[in-house]
Amino acid sequence: MSAERKIHIVSFDVPYPPNYGGVMDVFHKIKELKSKGVSVILHCFSYGREKQQVLNEICEKVYYYPRQKNFLHFFSSLPFIVRSRINSDLKENLLKDNYPVLFEGLHTCYLLADKDFEKRKKIFRESNIEHEYYRKLAVSERNWLKKFFFIIESIKLKRFEEVLSKADLMLIVSETETIYFKNKFPKSDVNYFPSFHGNKKVESAKGKGDYVLFHGKLSVPENEHAAIQLISMVFAKLKIKVIIAGMNPSAKLIRLVNRFSNIELLSNPTMEKMNQLIQDAHLHCLYSEQATGLKLKLLNVLFRGRFILLNNKMIAGSSIDAASVITEDNLSNWGSIIENQMQQAFLEEDLIIRRNSIHVHNDEIKAELLLKLIF
Repeated sequence: MSAERKIHIVSFDVPYPPNYGGVMDVFHKIKELKSKGVSVILHCFSYGREKQQVLNEICEKVYYYPRQKNFLHFFSSLPFIVRSRINSDLKENLLKDNYPVLFEGLHTCYLLADKDFEKRKKIFRESNIEHEYYRKLAVSERNWLKKFFFIIESIKLKRFEEVLSKADLMLIVSETETIYFKNKFPKSDVNYFPSFHGNKKVESAKGKGDYVLFHGKLSVPENEHAAIQLISMVFAKLKIKVIIAGMNPSAKLIRLVNRFSNIELLSNPTMEKMNQLIQDAHLHCLYSEQATGLKLKLLNVLFRGRFILLNNKMIAGSSIDAASVITEDNLSNWGSIIENQMQQAFLEEDLIIRRNSIHVHNDEIKAELLLKLIF
């Protein structure tokens, strides 16, 4: 293998621990590339997550840049998530050689239009249609100041998205969003490319568990809103044990959970604890009002969990066979479905269906395809 099989990856956040959707894709991508003999030079923006020795072990070099959350950036013509990640040291480090650069998320794409990178191979890794994501956040947000920020950010992101015409290759996480980017950038090399997630094979346990699980990064407004809806409309009416687990729940969510004796909140569980919760649960409830991106927590549950109840927006454009999950869009029907499903054991035939439904999401196959696309 050529010694020149090297790549720069610019990550919007420190990708370890891989305990929420976006960084899961980055971290497990790096691990798979290393296993294929590719050297990764990682550049990551740090804002609350520490430097990680694990990253030194799987990357040739790791650079950390502080994210500049300056209030004045709100008045920039650039989206805040982009403006706060502009860093002259990043540009200088990227220009030390001529290796391809993979930009993780629209957040990191400021340098795509820089003339100094005209002749470099530039790859864009999409995680959401960001202006759509922020527009929908604005719709569900009740705080008027946050709502205003989301609206303005959505407008800026839609305008900034034009920079992607400078990318040589686009890797899109869902089939529906691949269609969007192919239509918007007809001259670009746009590819459907599901997320890396770290699971090698289906490890779902047969038999039964004794609780229902909802999990996610609870500080994300979309996830908190989904948790509140499920508690109010579904979980509060059950006599079944429910666990809600995730990072940084708000005081509002904590107060709501404390009102119900059958609901338990686990804040900031370790990765090991989270994986155990996923494997031991009898039923997973996954709900989203946004058909954006690919929900990586869904992939994790498909590989590790038993039964899954979700709405159709959770699997929109994901190539996941609906036969391996239970879909219901009307939350009013979820209670009876949960009560019925808690009586059913997860059997060998369920495992077979699960294995057959997720073959396109094999990390090793994706790594081979990525090498072909880049090198």
